[in-house]
Amino acid sequence: MEYQTDWLTRFMELVTVTGKLEIRCALGAPWAKKYTQAGAQEIPYHIILTGRALLENSDGGATYELRAGDIVLLPHGSAHVLHDGSGAAPVPSRERASGSLLVSENGGTGEALDMLCGRFIVAPPHDRLIRSYLPSELVVRTEDIGIAAQSLPQAERLSWLVGLMRAESMDDNVGGGAILNALSSALFALTLRVAGEAGQARTGVLALAAHPRLAPAAAAMFNDPARAWTLPELAALCSMSRATFMRHFQASLGRSAMDLLTDIRVSAAANALRKSTSSTEAVADLVGYQSVSAFRRVFAERMGMTPGDWREHVLKGGAPHLSDDETDGAGERDGGGA
Repeated sequence: MEYQTDWLTRFMELVTVTGKLEIRCALGAPWAKKYTQAGAQEIPYHIILTGRALLENSDGGATYELRAGDIVLLPHGSAHVLHDGSGAAPVPSRERASGSLLVSENGGTGEALDMLCGRFIVAPPHDRLIRSYLPSELVVRTEDIGIAAQSLPQAERLSWLVGLMRAESMDDNVGGGAILNALSSALFALTLRVAGEAGQARTGVLALAAHPRLAPAAAAMFNDPARAWTLPELAALCSMSRATFMRHFQASLGRSAMDLLTDIRVSAAANALRKSTSSTEAVADLVGYQSVSAFRRVFAERMGMTPGDWREHVLKGGAPHLSDDETDGAGERDGGGA
């Protein structure tokens, strides 16, 4: 059987993400914008339309100089600051409504900034998957079209998408808010695709997918997580020995192949349990566990609650945020068909 290499489509099918564009910043230097830690299921993003900005991530202290065309995502929802870099006291800003957006303006007379800000909402429990497998920040530079035209055509498509969002944000047309939110959702998937192709992440699922020899194994697990995959089978897909595969996979992802497979299975099970007609036994079989007791154990280890408790929370209209301590992994022992 042949497996598709489109890991991103499978990832996006597994993880429910919606987008919301909320504010447009039209500021003159000196200016500064502070953002607190985002909610458990929120990923802030910023798009620099014109001008430049400095981003300081409070989680780890990383600093990035952003310029026109740059897109930054903070998958861990980290508190951060954006400012003009002058060090001068920022001119206070004020906000006004403009169609479906808020516009933030100030009286600064220095270099102008035009920036779109929004957030992606990740349905629980997939916020854990996002935090585990994406870096704390992703910066994609869409204006490098000279290079992109030859080696990264997806960046040009992302630039077109940003241009369309800019146009919609400037007009007060009927349906503008819905269109901006739909474009915002597309922005998430396309940004991940560009970041993966450009090698933006040193570890995590983007680094794994960008590794030409490891991508077949990642795609196979996303496409058929219920199969009783073994390390030799996955290694064979990558034309590697078992030991070489394990070493390269751990170095790229930061976790083992069986750890990823377990997370995919548990995420798929959490989605299936949202349906009141799906029994725990049927869900266990659907995601590759022949033993219901083994499925319950793994699910509880990853989710911090039993499948039944998860279903009850979901059917009541909510799902609790799961801390990292509650969801630390089950590890290599859960590989194969269980």
